[in-house]
Amino acid sequence: MEQKSSPRRKYDREFKYEVLRLVKEGNKSIAGIARDLGINENLIYNWRTKAAQDFQFAFPGKGHLKPQDEEVRKLKRQLMEVTEERDILKKALAIFSRAPKKNIGS
Repeated sequence: MEQKSSPRRKYDREFKYEVLRLVKEGNKSIAGIARDLGINENLIYNWRTKAAQDFQFAFPGKGHLKPQDEEVRKLKRQLMEVTEERDILKKALAIFSRAPKKNIGS
């Protein structure tokens, strides 16, 4: 028999920060908070680690990037466009720099 897994639950940024606030208050253990909320305590440890690395941008959400990552994405896209334009110009130069064919019998 196959065991069906439940679909992944998604938690918004506010929920994560609220959980971390509860952890910081220290009235309950992480295991107790996780049990009360019905989530795995490893999630809380992961959220705490991410928040410790960059609290303001720890949970950007789907489709949102940190400012640095957004800049990298923008620059990669720009590089791809410029590279494509350069390749087109190289091909055009090769076509237009060929010697014209001479017509025989004219």
